[in-house]
Amino acid sequence: MSSRKTGRKAQTGSGKRGSPPDEEGWTVVRRPGLGPVRLRVGANEPREPEGSELEEPEYEDSDGGMGRWDDDEWDRDDTRRVEPTFSKGGAKGGRKSGPKKPAAKKSVKKTTSGKNRTGVKLRASSSPSGGERSGSPRGHRARSASGKSSSRSRPAARRSKKPGRTLLGNLVYGGAVVALWGAIAFGGLLFWYGLNLPDTSGLYNVKHTPSVSIVATNGEVLSHRGDLMSGYASLRDLPPYVPAAVIATEDQRFYWHFGVDPIGLARAMVVNFKAGAYVQGGSTITQQLAKNVFLKPDRTISRKIEEMILAVWLELRFTKEEILTLYLNRVYFGGGAYGLEAASERYFRKPARALTLPEAAMLAGLLKAPSRYSPTNDIDLARARARIVLQNMVNAGYIDQDEAHVANVAPASLEGYAARGSINYFVDWVAEALPDYAGKPGTDVSVMTTIDPVLQQEAERIVADVLANEGVLVNASQAALVAMTPDGAVRAMVGGRSYAQSQFNRAVQAKRQPGSAFKPIVYLTAMERGLTPDTIRTDRPVNYGGWAPENYSGRFEGEMTLRTALAKSVNTIAVQVAKEVGIRNVVSTARRLGLQEDLPSNLSLALGSGSVNLLELTAAYATFANGGYGVIPHGIEEVRSDRGEELYRRHGSGIGRVADPFVIAEMNNMLKAVMIYGTGRSAALGNRPSGGKTGTSQDFRDAWFIGYTADLVVGVWVGNDDGAPMDKVTGGSLPAHIWHDFMERTQAGVAIAELPDAPAPVTTASAANPAMPAAHETAQSEDGREYGRKYEWEEPGFFERLFGIGSDTRPALEPGGRR
Repeated sequence: MSSRKTGRKAQTGSGKRGSPPDEEGWTVVRRPGLGPVRLRVGANEPREPEGSELEEPEYEDSDGGMGRWDDDEWDRDDTRRVEPTFSKGGAKGGRKSGPKKPAAKKSVKKTTSGKNRTGVKLRASSSPSGGERSGSPRGHRARSASGKSSSRSRPAARRSKKPGRTLLGNLVYGGAVVALWGAIAFGGLLFWYGLNLPDTSGLYNVKHTPSVSIVATNGEVLSHRGDLMSGYASLRDLPPYVPAAVIATEDQRFYWHFGVDPIGLARAMVVNFKAGAYVQGGSTITQQLAKNVFLKPDRTISRKIEEMILAVWLELRFTKEEILTLYLNRVYFGGGAYGLEAASERYFRKPARALTLPEAAMLAGLLKAPSRYSPTNDIDLARARARIVLQNMVNAGYIDQDEAHVANVAPASLEGYAARGSINYFVDWVAEALPDYAGKPGTDVSVMTTIDPVLQQEAERIVADVLANEGVLVNASQAALVAMTPDGAVRAMVGGRSYAQSQFNRAVQAKRQPGSAFKPIVYLTAMERGLTPDTIRTDRPVNYGGWAPENYSGRFEGEMTLRTALAKSVNTIAVQVAKEVGIRNVVSTARRLGLQEDLPSNLSLALGSGSVNLLELTAAYATFANGGYGVIPHGIEEVRSDRGEELYRRHGSGIGRVADPFVIAEMNNMLKAVMIYGTGRSAALGNRPSGGKTGTSQDFRDAWFIGYTADLVVGVWVGNDDGAPMDKVTGGSLPAHIWHDFMERTQAGVAIAELPDAPAPVTTASAANPAMPAAHETAQSEDGREYGRKYEWEEPGFFERLFGIGSDTRPALEPGGRR
């Protein structure tokens, strides 16, 4: 920076152009109206006193092109400095200055500006002090007299501003805030649910595994499940591979988590999200113990939170070994067996301390789904699940591959109960259903069932005799029988010829094609849509999309009534009727009568191409026997604890009316014709009114007979477990013989009663031509009630249909189906 004296000397020059630069790079420029001006490259950069921190000035460009620039005016040694402004052809509009710090007021004087040929505008200011501007140049916004901060204040502001956080820093900060508030919210949630936790005193009651006594209608104890005096399995008494199989399958990080496994929960969430459904749970063994002992099996968020809280509480209260011991003694293994000791006795007839590796793997495999993987239901599926458990043990390091191979080569074999009678088929069915009726009992319970010991013994004996004498001749190795009252109470159940040889219940678990035994559902749909038993249809060749159903006889007999078509089981007319009323309507009728299996929505369903089980199909025929009311087949009437407390009692009589009584009368008329001159005549009971229908699946793989009187509904199935064809066994042969013999021996002393009919009774004077029921018109009974009209009280409420509870204004069923 030069002195003022140097500037005056330069002013004495004569030229308008600048003089050559001096040693410091200054150039003196003379313009008319201005004093000599010294210019130098970089002269306008701010200079701080020695030792101070230099900072780049802040530039703003509001012109859109090569914008002008200026800097703070500052004087040193009375030297006046001119600030050049670069513009496009002159100054046009000034730039907006940013916020400035307040400054002291300054006197303002006019300034003059000039322009050289280079387009550089020059500004000069003079004042007595030499350090103040007299005014703003053209195009600049005037600074207010109040002293708004000048451009010099911007570098100072920048120096005072702290450096900003990076993106990573913002994420860390935001995450910390979210985590803090999440922890606060979670703590409040835990406190809220902690106030409503259930009583935990029942956790210690594990020395005694609850037992179940199955009692018949006459008070006789049919079977006993569970333990009476002991049943407690200690972890130190078990072979090491028993708990290892459970840990490897249910909770591999059992010894590492605090009751809740975040890794397992995250994995389960990912798997469920990919599958689009709930396919995997993230519960630990501790959580399962909490759920089994304290909570109900509801799938709700609140229940899950309570489960997690209780799991943490258990981890704080007990050691890992104690938790595992409690779990093994309380978990449900299926078949009515609670606890490892009861399960070992239930399936292998040995104490838990004597379990082998294959048996331990099979029991551990049951924990995921006790009913599905139960060896009494499907031994092959149970063994496949055991193989998965063994591989889990290998992966976890509990056993090596050679040990797993040996266990797979010699898998566990089911031994079952010491009681070998077929009554155990019924007992298994009741034990599986018991938790749905009375929960998971903590004490011994007695279950009063619907079974009739006399009917049960006759059923077992007749099935065994027919299979032994006739079945061996026609390659029929298995049979099943279900007998129930018209309101669905099961009186007898035979799930196979020998419970000791096979615990698979063919009456409940087997799903087979019913053949023509499904046709009454087709004709019921037709009657509901205006057809009658006397409606004429033609037995003729038909073809539907290349499918041409044929009759068993191989002949076509022309015109006939629907009554005769059903009695003789004519396939072509059944398919025509199904086509006429709509196959979807037929499926709807089947659902209404209680058939829950998947049914094909095509015309082959009219001939029984769907799969059903014997129990459900028999219950569907009960609707014909009781006058049109749907039933839920059941075997439990009452459940009481050992202290006499009533845990459950059945109320109500089913799901209400599902068919019009006139339509049911027409169906009874048609099904009686089956017994009189149709395919079921070998099962006829003389002068006792009865109805029924035969069924035979393709290639004689399955043979059925479902029949009923006013007092009893009985279903019979005959076939082979492997689906092998029998030697021309139809529903009218072995199944009809079993049905006839059972009814003759059990109903001999029962009073004869008519089947439910229309108000004008159906007459059956002629065996060759049963009379059709009254037409669809409103009639009155003796008490003046109009039939054919639905009253509001006839339609049960939701809870009554679901649980069989609530008021029931219609009279209860009496023997003979009478009300």
